Amino acid sequence: MSAFKLQTGSKLRCKGWRQEALLRLSENVLAVGEAPERLVVYAALGKAARDWPSYRAMVDALLNLEEDQTLIVQSGKPIGVLKTHSAAPMVIMANCNMIGQWATAENFYALEKKNLICWGGLTAGDWQYIGSQGVIQGTYEIFSRIAERNFDNDLRGRFILTAGLGGMGGAQPLAGRMANAAILTVEVNEESMQKRLKNGFLERRVDTLDEAMALINGAVAKREPISVGLLGNAADVYPEILARGIVPDIVTDQTAAHDLVYGYVPSGYTLEQWRAKRETDIPGLMQDARNAIVVHVRAMLGFLDKGAVVFDNGNLIRTHAKQGGVERAFEMPIFTEAFLRPLFARAIGPFRWIALSNDPDDIRKIDDLLLERFPSNRIVSNWVRLARQYVPFEGLPARIAWLGHGERTELALEVNRMVRDGELSAPIAFTRDHLDAGAMAHPNIMTENMRDGSDAIADWPLLNAMINCSSCADLVAIHSGGGGYSGYMTSAGVTIVADGSVAAEQRLDLSLTNDTTSGVLRYADAGYDDSLDEVSRRSIGRIDTNDARYKVPIAFEMP
Repeated sequence: MSAFKLQTGSKLRCKGWRQEALLRLSENVLAVGEAPERLVVYAALGKAARDWPSYRAMVDALLNLEEDQTLIVQSGKPIGVLKTHSAAPMVIMANCNMIGQWATAENFYALEKKNLICWGGLTAGDWQYIGSQGVIQGTYEIFSRIAERNFDNDLRGRFILTAGLGGMGGAQPLAGRMANAAILTVEVNEESMQKRLKNGFLERRVDTLDEAMALINGAVAKREPISVGLLGNAADVYPEILARGIVPDIVTDQTAAHDLVYGYVPSGYTLEQWRAKRETDIPGLMQDARNAIVVHVRAMLGFLDKGAVVFDNGNLIRTHAKQGGVERAFEMPIFTEAFLRPLFARAIGPFRWIALSNDPDDIRKIDDLLLERFPSNRIVSNWVRLARQYVPFEGLPARIAWLGHGERTELALEVNRMVRDGELSAPIAFTRDHLDAGAMAHPNIMTENMRDGSDAIADWPLLNAMINCSSCADLVAIHSGGGGYSGYMTSAGVTIVADGSVAAEQRLDLSLTNDTTSGVLRYADAGYDDSLDEVSRRSIGRIDTNDARYKVPIAFEMP
């Protein structure tokens, strides 16, 4: 955690709460970021701004932005302030979008070195990241779905093997322990290990596999949860576990394998050697990282062959392994298709809100509201109770819950009323992960194996962003992949501020309802029964071109 100071209370520095909210959120992603001195929030290269002059200029623009103006941001750099109108977004962003044939990792690194582009990650560049909590719940939900499907809804006495304790992977040990499993996480960077120990996400740290397995085996035998961190390289440790004949119940990985230069440390490298080589031989480093990933993934496939539940957790490790010659790499399913797609088909996804006051009581009051309003939503009620017990706040207090179409709007409108009536100490910002029903196209993660074959079509996140602009959201962003993700994904982000006003009520109602509507329509168009049911039950205005009325040719009369 950085020493970045966060604003508290209700005193404004900007000309309104919409602007102040976005300023506080930009400060918050740095406060909870992995390397705030370099503006890096997570994932090795996911940045809050292109450089410090750009960040300071964005702060200055927000401080002076009028209600009828819109700040334009291009790859983390403010470009201008436009006269729009009071219902228009305060900020619109396009981060790291490259033309198709040019969207390669090599081109990204060249542009990045010229300071012409930066990757916004998913929620880093548009100031929507809330620390590890968002990742903890997503990981917990994956483990819970696996438990339901494979282990009679109970992970007590089960062994999870994974790797990576960075900004994303650092959530895994706590999520596994909350799911009552014994989880071993391999991490090559001692600093990352210490950070997770310090914030309570990780319980124990060991230096040898023998020590690690003694702790895991003991916990499995007693059916007790435990989280253990092993300092080592996953490309070495996974094959050794397999060679010993040990078969975990669940195997995944959340190293920064998406980036072969700044993310994944090849086997045989010290951290100092790794950092030095990226300055002298990027192609050679990329090849060494890919070679290590090949070994890593072959071990994961070995566990799969022996009966473990093995899956890709969204870091492109299968993609790089396939490029390195592992033909079976995609026998491991992606987590979205394997475990979460029925939720996304109903636009149930990672919704989140942040207390701009920096007062934890505001989040606790909203927790109470959630438990009261959605008692039959098992996912939400279970998570809120667990989060209160296990998950510490990082930066501005925040919460995440997997709410769906209609539920998000209902919650936000009630929160806006609470702000208006003084029940909360300051406005609340609502946002969500980009990994949401209508907001991401990524053929190796979110949209892999879509029913209609529409995996690679990027129209949906672009439409989602335009819909949110049309619906008067406060911030709208379109992001594409950088580094190793270059050319693999496009996504959209949205933020709306509940400041208690009638105008905020209208923005929340339009934006949140239309945002989830676009998700339902995306999956309905692909033919998912859950989405078609949602369309019918919610009376969503879907146009079905298979309707018999549209099969009749149109006759035109010649003049």
